[in-house]
Amino acid sequence: MNTIALIPLFPLLSATLLIMSAGRMPRHIAATIGAGSVGLSAICVALLAKDFLADGQVLELTLWTWMSVGDFAPRIAFYIDGLTIVMMSVITGVGFLIHLYSIEFMWEDESICRYFTYMNLFVAAMLLLVMADNLLLLYLGWEGVGVCSYLLVGFWYKDPANGAAARKAFIVTRIGDTAMALGLFLLLTELGTLDIQPMMIAANSQWQTGDALPVLATALLLGGAVGKSAQLPLHTWLPDAMAGPTPVSALIHAATMVTAGVYLIARTYGLFLLAPPTMEAVAWIGLATLLIAGFTALAQNDIKRILAYSTISQIGYMFLALGVGAFASGIFHLMTHAFFKALLFLAAGAVIHCLHHEHNIFRMGGLRTRLPIVFLSFFIGSAALAALPFTSGFYSKDAILLSAWALEDIGPWLWAGGLLGALLTSIYSFRLVFIVFFGEAKTEPDRQPGWKMAGPLLLLCLLSLVGGWFALPLAGVFPAAAEHT
Repeated sequence: MNTIALIPLFPLLSATLLIMSAGRMPRHIAATIGAGSVGLSAICVALLAKDFLADGQVLELTLWTWMSVGDFAPRIAFYIDGLTIVMMSVITGVGFLIHLYSIEFMWEDESICRYFTYMNLFVAAMLLLVMADNLLLLYLGWEGVGVCSYLLVGFWYKDPANGAAARKAFIVTRIGDTAMALGLFLLLTELGTLDIQPMMIAANSQWQTGDALPVLATALLLGGAVGKSAQLPLHTWLPDAMAGPTPVSALIHAATMVTAGVYLIARTYGLFLLAPPTMEAVAWIGLATLLIAGFTALAQNDIKRILAYSTISQIGYMFLALGVGAFASGIFHLMTHAFFKALLFLAAGAVIHCLHHEHNIFRMGGLRTRLPIVFLSFFIGSAALAALPFTSGFYSKDAILLSAWALEDIGPWLWAGGLLGALLTSIYSFRLVFIVFFGEAKTEPDRQPGWKMAGPLLLLCLLSLVGGWFALPLAGVFPAAAEHT
């Protein structure tokens, strides 16, 4: 049980130490503390996952009562089931690789101490979000990742454009957060609790499928998910968020913030099953987003913006899965996407790092022989993103399309749209590979990635290839009819 509390505590303590140093801590100590704390959390998650897989017992840990107002007494408490295990593994595992990569990427930056402070706070807030046993504590973590994204996107604040991008991300996501807060008020008023498991039991006993109240409540929660996960129409902040350091982009896109909306819907699936109109809206929003983002990615020339629109599109696939009731398939794609999208962003960061901070793909070319490890990483990541057979993305995307096809009435339309989205993904993915790594070299690299960059890239290559073989511990988390992986 003590292991559970340590998981968010390590990065939180690290951030506190770095804050107290006021930026005067030697960079090698700051980097060791910053990356090491997430590594310790990853070890704790691995030990917890080992015990969970052995007995399958759901764990609950209450630390203290947060506040007590009448009958409302939310707790600082954690709920650990299969879904929590998957999310914590992604956050700490992929997050540690990104932190390790960051040491080399940010080594020459004078604000490396501040950088790791923000990154550790980001990881701690995301862990709090996914471990919370009640929606109020989840909302605290939800707002925490929003604040940290503002700090990280605008990390190089001396450039006014970066500050503008950070403010845009903060304000646009606040629109969705306001809707979510209203949804929490409605749920508390009608059901009398925000504890997730008792709340879903109360909802199923008090409400009938299709009633106005569950439709309204889930629509408001969907508003929060749309904002945080950058779905239509609140998707505009994510491409501009590329203003932050590239490892930040990897953390936001692969392991933390944009997956929060997917997690929220999956965690409260009992409410969404009572609201078929909202479920259908989730599916159509996901389909529209994945198609529009895919077409937009075809027209970009900034290496990071192409990957940003790719993230918007892949989150759309997860929404499509959730909307057709394939909750396990959506979480499966969330995990595989974390592997190959972190790989692609970190590989893009290595290209930028070695090419004098160049972002325009038409000023690159010929890097296949000049940066062989980066080329291998980009090729494997793009193959998984395009869902080529025997990559991790193939298995998760295939599960989503099969689930969409099985749905009556609108299923074939959703399947056809998802298939078109997969075609678009393969086109813009390999357009990027061919332009950057083949043809004539227009910019020569001035360095090669060191082991702190190459190590995480090679490990993520392996996960992007074999991640589709992982069996997720989601038995009993979602209803049997919704389990498709």
